[in-house]
Amino acid sequence: MATRIYRFLTGPDDSSFCHKVTKALSEGWHLYGDPQYAADPVSNAMRCGQAVFKDVEEQYNPERKLGEY
Repeated sequence: MATRIYRFLTGPDDSSFCHKVTKALSEGWHLYGDPQYAADPVSNAMRCGQAVFKDVEEQYNPERKLGEY
């Protein structure tokens, strides 16, 4: 039975965030919902976030980093 795992990717509103999402997609993750944007008052910059999910055959282990699945 497959287990669905989720991650929330975050980063600055620049190409590095797009690369992070593209890398996750190339590793079998799927977009979940719409991207999110928020102002970071400390850095005075915009930040992005995107939820992604992946169905895995392995048992979920909270001690394991989600990016390792």
